[in-house]
Amino acid sequence: MSVPINPAPKNTIKSILNYQWIVMNIGFFLFLAFIAILYIANGHLTDKTIRRINTTQRELKVLQFEYKTIKSELMRRSRAIEVQTAMEPYGLVVSKEMPIRLAIENKIKKPIKN
Repeated sequence: MSVPINPAPKNTIKSILNYQWIVMNIGFFLFLAFIAILYIANGHLTDKTIRRINTTQRELKVLQFEYKTIKSELMRRSRAIEVQTAMEPYGLVVSKEMPIRLAIENKIKKPIKN
């Protein structure tokens, strides 16, 4: 037993999409178009921000490597033996005598407060 299927009348689509209905809902359509434009613009802005973040991260890695290289070079150059060898051409050598301690007497008298 088969049940006959009644096709929907063709006039229902025409009745839904008639001119008056479109005119009445034009504000809603414009709102939807505006939301779609905002959605697309937000996607582009997000992509641009992600690209900038990735570029900054790459630059940061390069600068970290450069910092570590310079720091290790400075540590090597600031060792006592390296400083001594660098100053020999200028005639500066490490003294073999102990440094002399100077004693300064405080001769300034503080005024007495009454």
